[in-house]
Amino acid sequence: MQPERAMIFGSVPKLPMKYMAWLMPLVLSCLMSGTISFANMLMNLGWIDGFLSRWFSTWMISWLMAYPVVLIFLPLVRRLMSLIIDTAPPTAK
Repeated sequence: MQPERAMIFGSVPKLPMKYMAWLMPLVLSCLMSGTISFANMLMNLGWIDGFLSRWFSTWMISWLMAYPVVLIFLPLVRRLMSLIIDTAPPTAK
């Protein structure tokens, strides 16, 4: 008998771990580009007529650029962090 697969909700199964390397940067770039483009537009233009539709258009362009940038820089950042952070598991005393 096979173990029961974990579900996201209802009968939709969770994705395998192999998708984490692609989906985590996708969601992170979405949230960051949306937040930053919203803040920049609000600071530079104020709350103008059609703000949300203009912001959404700008956000989609930003996200289109942000996702590949995150995929490119993430390995470099991981390597840099491994130079300054001890990644070895702690030993039991």
